[in-house]
Amino acid sequence: MNQVGAWLNRNEAERAALLSLCDVRGVAAMTIQPVFEQDQSQALRVYSAADFTALDGANFGDPLTASGDLIEGDVYQLRASASSGKLRVLRTANGLEIAPKSELGRPGAVLHLDCCATFMAPDGTVVEMLLLVEMCTQGRTIAAVHVHPLIELAPRVDYALVAVDPDSAMVRFAEASCVSFVGDTRITMASGAQVAVKDLKVGDRVLTRDHGVQPVRWIGSRTERAAGAFAPIRIAAGTLNNDGDLVVSPNHCLFVYQRQDRLGAGRAEILVKAQYLLNDETVTRTSGGFVDYYQISFDQHEIIYAEGIAVETLLADDSMRPALVAELPSRPADMARRGLEVAEGALDSRHAATLLRQASVG
Repeated sequence: MNQVGAWLNRNEAERAALLSLCDVRGVAAMTIQPVFEQDQSQALRVYSAADFTALDGANFGDPLTASGDLIEGDVYQLRASASSGKLRVLRTANGLEIAPKSELGRPGAVLHLDCCATFMAPDGTVVEMLLLVEMCTQGRTIAAVHVHPLIELAPRVDYALVAVDPDSAMVRFAEASCVSFVGDTRITMASGAQVAVKDLKVGDRVLTRDHGVQPVRWIGSRTERAAGAFAPIRIAAGTLNNDGDLVVSPNHCLFVYQRQDRLGAGRAEILVKAQYLLNDETVTRTSGGFVDYYQISFDQHEIIYAEGIAVETLLADDSMRPALVAELPSRPADMARRGLEVAEGALDSRHAATLLRQASVG
């Protein structure tokens, strides 16, 4: 069976897992003002596979391509003139497709999450890239291959292909979007005590915003290289009225209750991703070395208090669990809409944190 045929014959379990990867939290966004987004798409920074050329190996002279034609040991370089763009990915009843507002690709085109390709740079740096294959209208031929690197790339650097893994692509895609705390983050317990997330245990009673005291049902952890999609965001103490530095994964949403509607949302409750607040002063990206990430799950998606401010917890629905957290107890996910998620680019990141702090205190 050729590669396209294999994609078309994915079993239902794989397809169900794939459908959920674009929205790990399941937090919906509604549009009241232009600063909020309604679609459920996820923006990925990608390169065209044609921007990578094999300089050594069996595929010498050829561009990067889908997994069926990749050969370990080949060495690729990113061309100096290459520039990345945003590919917006949307989940549908049939799998992944390119969203209507995508900068790249043909809106509505079917996408296949082909593989996770692992490369090694001359200095020993391991680079993972997710390959997404865009199909032609008829769905039988490849229109384009998009490359989503999980850490920053440099042009004219030799990247040797060391592994091609179709099975891990869904997991890495999900993990890059996952909401996580670093180990020292202090969580407010039922008693009011502050306990580091790394010291929490299943069954511990945590204070939630909406449902009072709730027991922790699952705790996960993993270690990642602190680079690219996995480089944590540090929000300095006091920036959002937080007691201490809050360090979370880039896609982790912070919950803000506006006492004054400074964003023109038409309502008080909003959610904003940590990475949208980057200003290189009080909100910074912490790159270098490794980071230990922790995830917390309850019976439903909750807003809890970390370093004294409201933040979301992990939401993994039934179709997501096989791809990300297989040991997570199988419980129906709470898909209730908890507020509005601020759209990417809607806030001036230089002043966003100050604006939100002012909105929260009135």
